[in-house]
Amino acid sequence: MSGKHPAGRAGHRTAPEHGSPPVIRLRGISRTYPGPPPVTALHPHDLEIAAGEYVAVVGPSGSGKSTFLNLLGLLDRPSSGSYELDGVDTGALSEARRTALRGRRIGFVFQSFHLLPHRTATENVMLAQVYTGSPRAGRAEAARQVLERVGLGHRTEALPSRLSGGERQRVAVARALVNRPSLLLCDEPTGNLDSATARRVLELFEELHEDGLTLLVITHDREVADRARRTVTIRDGRLTAPGTAGGR
Repeated sequence: MSGKHPAGRAGHRTAPEHGSPPVIRLRGISRTYPGPPPVTALHPHDLEIAAGEYVAVVGPSGSGKSTFLNLLGLLDRPSSGSYELDGVDTGALSEARRTALRGRRIGFVFQSFHLLPHRTATENVMLAQVYTGSPRAGRAEAARQVLERVGLGHRTEALPSRLSGGERQRVAVARALVNRPSLLLCDEPTGNLDSATARRVLELFEELHEDGLTLLVITHDREVADRARRTVTIRDGRLTAPGTAGGR
């Protein structure tokens, strides 16, 4: 799984210079849904995640993980507080600029792979480039390079129906990486995989972390969380102070 990119490994974003802002900076961020009665899904909290960190957010169903993911992924706006992504105050942006920032800076990996069934692995990865203004001529090569990076250089023209569950998740990871994001957001990324396949996907995440990518994995699975280097626990919409995870 060593496919190289002319400027480093495919999908790896060059690490920021010393003194750069954290990838994520939250200040008093919260989310309350209107009632009656109003429901506070996320209570005010501060959090910083530096470039290159590997962080797990752990909590049971209904704890607020999905709300937290939607805020970090710029899919929803907080009710209060501020969110800076790579030093950009996201609250000050229009929806169009938030969408553009999300496409350039954030890669998503979900429990369900969300691949188009009648598109090849390469074509599925290329779709992520459509919304970022990437030159059309270079999209296929960039997609093939990042598929090589995740160990699928031999499956670039395969349809999802011809891929195993682990291979489909690797295509989803490649799609998340192709725009060279600052942040990889993973929501229960091993939830649809057997234990052996899940282990291989988690090993891929560790390789990406070693390459300098910032990862945030949302999970209810402590075994998955223990692969990270820092954990944040969420329960009843309240985040704990970050601690150190087991890691390897």
